Amino acid sequence: MTDEPSRLQLLHFTRRVVVQQATAALAQVDGWIAAEERREAERRRGQQARPAPPDWLVQYGRDRASIEAVHTGDCWAVAKSKRHCRPATRQQAADALRQQVPPCPCCRPDTALGILD
Repeated sequence: MTDEPSRLQLLHFTRRVVVQQATAALAQVDGWIAAEERREAERRRGQQARPAPPDWLVQYGRDRASIEAVHTGDCWAVAKSKRHCRPATRQQAADALRQQVPPCPCCRPDTALGILD
């Protein structure tokens, strides 16, 4: 008898190696899936916990005392420029416009509030 393994023994050995590698690869992919599911769940929880955006914004100057403009809460110009804005009630926004604070030309809060010149 020879000490060399038979072809059948080599095939069984190869099968065990392939099963072992496939099991390890599946465990790795399952880990990636679990991590991604955790990230997605955290993202959804963050979105649900985020407060609703304000309906109206008042833009303040650099001194943070003078009002420079009034915006709607979803004004893209405010979001893009990172202006110094604070949330305002409908009444505060309307009062500011009536006191000649300029409305944003992009979102037109005066139109949304029904205050037209």
